[in-house]
Amino acid sequence: MSAPRRPPRRNVDGVLLLDKPSGISSNGALGRVKRLYNPAKAGHTGTLDPLASGLLPICLGAATRFAQFLLDAHKRYTATVRFGITTTTQDADGDIVLSRAVAIDRAALDAVLPNLAGRQMQLPPAHSALKYAGKPYYHYARQGIEIPRVAREVWIHRLELLAWNTPDATLDVECSKGTYVRALAADLGEALGCGAHLAALRRTASGGFSIADAVTLEALEGWSEAERDQRLLPMAVLVAHLPQLKVTADVSRRFLQGRAVPAEGSQPGPVAVFDGESLLGVADVVDGVARPRRVISDSAVSGTESGQG
Repeated sequence: MSAPRRPPRRNVDGVLLLDKPSGISSNGALGRVKRLYNPAKAGHTGTLDPLASGLLPICLGAATRFAQFLLDAHKRYTATVRFGITTTTQDADGDIVLSRAVAIDRAALDAVLPNLAGRQMQLPPAHSALKYAGKPYYHYARQGIEIPRVAREVWIHRLELLAWNTPDATLDVECSKGTYVRALAADLGEALGCGAHLAALRRTASGGFSIADAVTLEALEGWSEAERDQRLLPMAVLVAHLPQLKVTADVSRRFLQGRAVPAEGSQPGPVAVFDGESLLGVADVVDGVARPRRVISDSAVSGTESGQG
């Protein structure tokens, strides 16, 4: 007996704001969304560890071409830091390495937080997906192999204490891409002399998007196809922060072929290119000319980045 035929992929484009639950990976959440929408292409915009919950924007169809703009965006979290215990992974999923007494108060926290805000050189966790010699850090960490880890520049734009209930502190954290909040928790614990790990994490914002506008997997699974489609945002929201370049139909055809187009009056830098209300792509303006960086069409000529979304 032959296996049932898979339904054809749907031509669906847009952005879904998902409220990922804790306990599953970002790829696991993405897989469940893909089964519901059956898109030709899909991807998430910034990994959340299984421990973490909260905002996970997911791009469907042509929107995947512009996902990088959210990957690069600032993120905001509500983080629970538990003092007195350090773990192998710097979060609650790891094994306990050391337990110490917690002899700090709210005043001590308030005093040290400013030192960890602003520009920081952060050492990535040993248990992370960054690569060394072609393999992720966690591959070596699980075998007890020490590898060189290089500190990276990150920016902590906001670091505020929301609540203190010994031994837990609840923090409001806004940070640049590439920031590990669990590494921040560990650094905070060492600064206070008692150690710490990340006990819970919830992403509340990414770029211009808020958790208040997100939908849960359970809600999605209970809706009809039409209801799910209504929750998709247009892909143009991914480039809403960019200046717009409006072009005519004739110029739009050239642009979608990967050819540079006039951009008189536009400031140098990236622009979102539109034909009417339709997003065509993103271009870099240099000397009054817009050169395609990302376009929605598959017909772009070789040499553009249109096929790398």
